[in-house]
Amino acid sequence: MRSAEEKFYRARITHRDEFSAGLWKIRLDPGGPYDFAAGQFATLGVQTPEKLVERAYSIVSSPYEPELELFIELVPGGELTPLLHALPSGAEVSLRKIAKGRFTLDLKSGHKNHLLLSTVTGVAPYVAYLRTLYKDSTENRFPADLHLYLINAASRSWEFGYHEEIAELASKAPWLTYLPTVSRPYEDTEWRGETGRVEDIIRKYTDLWGLSGSDTTGYLCGHPQMIELGKGILLRRGFPKQSLKEEVFWIPPKTLRR
Repeated sequence: MRSAEEKFYRARITHRDEFSAGLWKIRLDPGGPYDFAAGQFATLGVQTPEKLVERAYSIVSSPYEPELELFIELVPGGELTPLLHALPSGAEVSLRKIAKGRFTLDLKSGHKNHLLLSTVTGVAPYVAYLRTLYKDSTENRFPADLHLYLINAASRSWEFGYHEEIAELASKAPWLTYLPTVSRPYEDTEWRGETGRVEDIIRKYTDLWGLSGSDTTGYLCGHPQMIELGKGILLRRGFPKQSLKEEVFWIPPKTLRR
């Protein structure tokens, strides 16, 4: 059996930012070499008197960055997020040394188009894609003829977290189209962009952008209802099952643990 020292780092929180009540990001010094691919997740833990409580979080940062960045939503009554929310910069958490996950960018199918659908913190792995591709593009390592179309939904605009960063990237990168959408505009009266849930606008924008299952890989990340409904819409529009990738961020309330 492997020892705790072999399996875990003691990672240190170097920075934290609150986006809104219950939504924040942290940056971590992992405490040792940490290899991962954009789209994978890290497993964090906090030791309680009873046990080590662990959960997986998609990594926001690019593999090119020296620190890990995570975008976290507080789950009231959850086991781990209230513990993480209470930790200040300088605090330590456990970090499993091996990143996992297969929610990486599809570079094998030959598809030119990549439709990225997300809700709130579900944008995390896509930010990792974008940061990595942008770094590659500036150093003449862009992997192929790709175009990414990102739809990110939140109830209100202040829940986006990475809106300004993504919008700036979209203004520089001809391979990125970005569409934020707000589902409760009546609670965000200054918002002037698109409105509606992801599943409300998929048909509109797949038509507008000319995306089809023959040349597009679809990615769904975040709220389980969005994933279920969005996947159904894409399947009915001719996307083959093997061209859809999903990452569910939490479990419906009966078994909710995060």
